[in-house]
Amino acid sequence: MASDSQSAARIERRAPRAQAGAKAPASAAARRPAAGLRWVVPAKIAVFVAAWYPLARIVLFGLTDRLGANPIEFITRSTGLWTLVFLCITLAVTPLRRLTGVAAFVRFRRMLGLYAFFYATLHFTTYLWFDKWFDVAEIVKDIGKRPFITVGFAAFVLLIALAVTSPRAMVRKLGRRWQSLHRAIYAIGALAILHFWWMKAGKHDLLLPKIYGAIMLMLLGWRLIVWLRERRLKPRSTVDQRAISGR
Repeated sequence: MASDSQSAARIERRAPRAQAGAKAPASAAARRPAAGLRWVVPAKIAVFVAAWYPLARIVLFGLTDRLGANPIEFITRSTGLWTLVFLCITLAVTPLRRLTGVAAFVRFRRMLGLYAFFYATLHFTTYLWFDKWFDVAEIVKDIGKRPFITVGFAAFVLLIALAVTSPRAMVRKLGRRWQSLHRAIYAIGALAILHFWWMKAGKHDLLLPKIYGAIMLMLLGWRLIVWLRERRLKPRSTVDQRAISGR
């Protein structure tokens, strides 16, 4: 009997250790990313590196004397066009997520939006520095006199607001107001197209503005359709919930 009780005591002492050992792998597995999301980190690194291509191209062309007869115009046009490209890609993230069901695409949205701001900053800095040489009076006059400069400047100011509030700390601080503020991306997209269209209209070269305008129209139109459909279905769901609860 004594030996049986000693054996039982030993088993009881070993049991907590065995349970702890069983819990350790489970917690370690919880910390590991899901197998289906292992592609996200390599993909984000690839996107991060690829997004430097437009700037690397400008630097390479500058070093090899391939910026053309008007280097300032080349840099201004290139950075402006790539700002529009990144805006379109950023706006395409949500439709892509909904159509494919891959929620992980949302993890790329902030990085893409910040690259849009980065190239917009380069675009504006080229205009501010190399075109106007920091002549504030001339810049203010230009903004008020030339409509495509006016809408472009308005889009850039809105982009600054979104970039400043993009960190997670600002998301937590602003709460619901953050989402309302970041809906300004739709206005930025429309203003960017208008800026591009009016700038090219003076040269009677509207091929690219029409292409990017059509892309932006589809991206914003898709959101409008989804919003209208959800708004139409929301009252029905509210009525159904009240009927179920017996109200």
